[in-house]
Amino acid sequence: MPKIIFYFIVILLASSCKDAVSETASVQEPQWEVVTNGLPNKVRVDSKAQTILNEWKDFIGLERSFDKIYNTENREDFVLIIDELVENQKKMEAGIYPAAFDIPQIKGRQKIFKTYILKTKGDLEYRQDPKESLEQMITAFNDLRNQFNVVVNNTLPDELRANEEN
Repeated sequence: MPKIIFYFIVILLASSCKDAVSETASVQEPQWEVVTNGLPNKVRVDSKAQTILNEWKDFIGLERSFDKIYNTENREDFVLIIDELVENQKKMEAGIYPAAFDIPQIKGRQKIFKTYILKTKGDLEYRQDPKESLEQMITAFNDLRNQFNVVVNNTLPDELRANEEN
């Protein structure tokens, strides 16, 4: 009789553990889809600004890394993309800016973007929901791209822009 009870308990434990593992595996995927659905789209860059940006290799690397955000399928891939974004942002910050974009307005927008990249990275490291910080990061990147448009389409005379820096 004790052998029958022992085998019954072993079978009961084995079957209960098996069901729990399959439940957690199916729960994680839909959660990530909720995070990546409904992300804001990238702002288009003016053709004048795009010609300058095409020659700026550091920004091209940053933009390629950023585009991968929209194609992530799971949390682990997203963590790697955020790490890549951090590295590319550091390269861009330390690199040489094109003459038209070597101004405080662009560098300020870039620092804000860096802040939200690090906030998103922190959310991922502490296993918090990164949806809000991800949206803020995308908004900051869009603001940086929009600032390129503003700089290129600026119609103020050079004398006024020189006085603006003082």
